[in-house]
Amino acid sequence: KTTPSWQELSNSLPELSSQKTKKIDSVLDPSTPKFSTQVPTLFRERHGWCPYSERVWLALEYLGKEYDEVLIDNTGHGPRPNYYYGTTPQMKFEDGKNMGESMDLVEVLDSGENLLYNKPDVNEKISSFRQIFPRNARPSSRAAFLFSYNGPLPKSEFERVLSDTNELLSETKGSFFCGEEFSAADVAWCPFLERYQYQLPCFYDGLNPRDSDKYPYLAQWYDAMENEIPEYLCRVKGNPSSWRKVLVMAGYGNAGDVPTDVMKRMQYIQNQEWESYNDVTKDLVTENEQNLWGKYISTRPYLAPTPSQEAAKIILSKNKAIINDIERQMKFKKEWKQKLSGMDLDQTLRALVDCLIIGEFEESSSTSGVSILASFLDDRMCVPRDMSELSALSIKRIAAKCMV
Repeated sequence: KTTPSWQELSNSLPELSSQKTKKIDSVLDPSTPKFSTQVPTLFRERHGWCPYSERVWLALEYLGKEYDEVLIDNTGHGPRPNYYYGTTPQMKFEDGKNMGESMDLVEVLDSGENLLYNKPDVNEKISSFRQIFPRNARPSSRAAFLFSYNGPLPKSEFERVLSDTNELLSETKGSFFCGEEFSAADVAWCPFLERYQYQLPCFYDGLNPRDSDKYPYLAQWYDAMENEIPEYLCRVKGNPSSWRKVLVMAGYGNAGDVPTDVMKRMQYIQNQEWESYNDVTKDLVTENEQNLWGKYISTRPYLAPTPSQEAAKIILSKNKAIINDIERQMKFKKEWKQKLSGMDLDQTLRALVDCLIIGEFEESSSTSGVSILASFLDDRMCVPRDMSELSALSIKRIAAKCMV
């Protein structure tokens, strides 16, 4: 089979509506934009690492509101635009007024909807977050409630947090913090519990927030978030490997080298994940994932019909930059030089995009380069910065063929 050209690949994707709202990365474009008077503008951390930004982002998505975005560097390494001051998140509303504080913003956004604050105990459950989560952790938006100034918090403290959270969830008749329906309490807790589920198992053996024997109500909450809230899984949620990268950079990156036992746990967890991605099916998207994606895109006609096609669309739009990045990484990293030397990068990337558009991948001698290149993209990718978890998962399933 002849690999389609970039133009042929572009033509094979369904014609989509243009997204009316805009997203500006202020690191790449620091000029002062003309702010909309029709929709609010969300200023959030550019990688999707800031949990407080995630609260407001999740609320906007769940409420189905149109909004512009300005991405702000919070790491201290990148430049900030002259027109922005303070922390993230912030919002500029249609009337030009600015506002900060994540849950204050969530409440304002819901004021005309009454979908998130319509439970009598919602504020009580929001307040419980501060009472239950650690109070002796060092401040950090990227490694929140994980570290003291001497390293990770003790295992017993994390176990207390998980047990108390599980007990709080046991008080309701449904899967969410206020019962059977998603609320502002889930918005408040979600970003932090999301990071805990992927980062805590790296610190200590036997520390798993999704352990249904130890924390059955918490495990039930995780399942409900991923299976009942399309806006979460299809856009806002980060993935396991990205949160491990953040842990290395933002946690131990500030405190020193990652301890050997933590690296071993990370490698073990990663190997288990690769095994799970490398299942017998050739499909890149499961039926349940497609059902959730279908619900999410029903009001977002600018997104591709499947998560894997959305990944293809994103790669298509950045193919030259991706190839330049591959060539740059090959110069500096021996691993990628060994794996990718001699490969026709343009042709192999087109073959990968073709698989994503079709939604299938079968391993063979002629497709081995595709899975290797997919593993490079997975290594370089940050979710949700670059794409949604579901779109990234379709790339992982291809990469898994060369990782196990």
